[in-house]
Amino acid sequence: MTEWLSPEEWQAVGLSLRVSFWATLVALPLGLFTAYVLARWEFPGKQLLNGLVHLPLILPPVVTGYLLLLTLGTRAPLGSALQAIGITFAFRWTGAALAAGTMGFPLMVRAMRLSIEAVDPKLEQAAATLGASRFWVFATVTLPLILPGVLAGAVLCFAKAMGEFGATITFVSNIPGQTQTLPSAIYAFLQIPGGEGSALRLVVVSVVVAMSALLLSEWLARRAVKRVGSA
Repeated sequence: MTEWLSPEEWQAVGLSLRVSFWATLVALPLGLFTAYVLARWEFPGKQLLNGLVHLPLILPPVVTGYLLLLTLGTRAPLGSALQAIGITFAFRWTGAALAAGTMGFPLMVRAMRLSIEAVDPKLEQAAATLGASRFWVFATVTLPLILPGVLAGAVLCFAKAMGEFGATITFVSNIPGQTQTLPSAIYAFLQIPGGEGSALRLVVVSVVVAMSALLLSEWLARRAVKRVGSA
């Protein structure tokens, strides 16, 4: 495998893994909280929140990337404020992780929400009647039951982040070694004469990663259903 991919290709693969890992890790707690809110809470504006969460799936990825650029770009008020304290997203790998995480967030939340909704609320209520706090009920009853669903959501987010192109290239451009992820590298190789071989090798890597993630997600989802059903 080391000889099969060139150093430049390995660089794109390594950066994609780094971006996808951090995108998933940072999105995980927020995704779990959002999924729980949508599954268990009733409040005005719930459907609006649900729509905002799923908006990246509906909008063209380029639009999502452009909105991130308008919000967190170096000339944007929020982006300038963050840059003043040493936090920069635009044209950095951190921005690529943010864009990828934004695109994968809806898939993560949906998988987790379905797992939470499958848990019988009576189990949580029984724990609450014994004096457990809401957080303790979630940590000791709900979370163990939905853990496969949580992992499935994380896997889907990771896979989406690995394949994200439109939002990433719009927000952080396509800088080799800094923001050039797998899809961006494939696009770049297709623009140069003789680059088809490199592009094809990276396509194979992308397909293997995507299929592995989907199979793992399906297996975890079945585990979640069986686990909740037997509770």
